[in-house]
Amino acid sequence: MDTQIFRNWLLPGIAVVGLVLFSGQAVSAQETGESLFKSKCAMCHGADAKGETPMGKALKIPDLHSEAVQKLGEAGLQQVITKGKNKMPAYEDKLSKEQIEKLADFVRELAKKH
Repeated sequence: MDTQIFRNWLLPGIAVVGLVLFSGQAVSAQETGESLFKSKCAMCHGADAKGETPMGKALKIPDLHSEAVQKLGEAGLQQVITKGKNKMPAYEDKLSKEQIEKLADFVRELAKKH
């Protein structure tokens, strides 16, 4: 292989691909359960997760701080987020497994803030 071609085209191309991949991972790593909740859940569950939004009241969404929700545990919360429940839609095709885990962790932390 001509070293001039490697230096001028391939090496910079590899560097760009590396930067793109790295920056995508950095954004994903910074995504928190709270930021996911705000962007995906708060419109129905409310910013405070108490379900006191117009949609929450109409659908009788439970307070996510409540004992009934918290007793589901980590696996139960992940199941509800993944598959949906009652009027809540499933998120298995909209969120990654990691995002679902972060959301469930965030909901579990709500009990400590209640």
